[in-house]
Amino acid sequence: MTIRYPNGNQFHEQPTSSGTHNDSINFSNRGMTLEDEINKSNQYYLRAGIAVIHKKPTPIQIVSVDYPKRSAARIKEAYFRRASTTDYNGVYRGKYIDFDAKETKNKQSFPLKNFHEHQVEHMRQCLQQQGICFAIIKFISDQAVYVLKATDLITYWDAQKSGGRKSIPRKVIEKEGFLIQYRINPLLPYLRAVDSFIE
Repeated sequence: MTIRYPNGNQFHEQPTSSGTHNDSINFSNRGMTLEDEINKSNQYYLRAGIAVIHKKPTPIQIVSVDYPKRSAARIKEAYFRRASTTDYNGVYRGKYIDFDAKETKNKQSFPLKNFHEHQVEHMRQCLQQQGICFAIIKFISDQAVYVLKATDLITYWDAQKSGGRKSIPRKVIEKEGFLIQYRINPLLPYLRAVDSFIE
């Protein structure tokens, strides 16, 4: 059976060197972006029947297409039709999941400017409908990845609008968030943090 994702890409299983699926730490993916790591993890979750979570397609309006030949159309000009919400959504354990993923080069804090007003408002609205919302934040300097509840993010977002600090201190993220350790399958087992939200 061929498994495809909403973007049309075909899923290809990446076996471990031993051919087994275990929780050993995997250092071979350090060059991947956070989005790549999450997509790879979501492929595992889908294949294993654990969760159905996909990256949302970016809504664009195509303006101009170049057709050098019938089999090779190339988009020359396009624009965003509307502001996108968060990066990912889906279903896990019967719950609606919605989250965004952000990376930062800052070592001591996470700048709130990495989020947009409409993204935070979308999270707020999802929470009002009993959805599970969060942010996955990666500190590039040491490859540390945290899951931070949307409620914590919203608290800092609202405070900055009232003159508060424009970033979340890393110490706060370390205390309030969940550190996600890299594994082989899934690469980023972020649903372990979601389990704690549900329970």
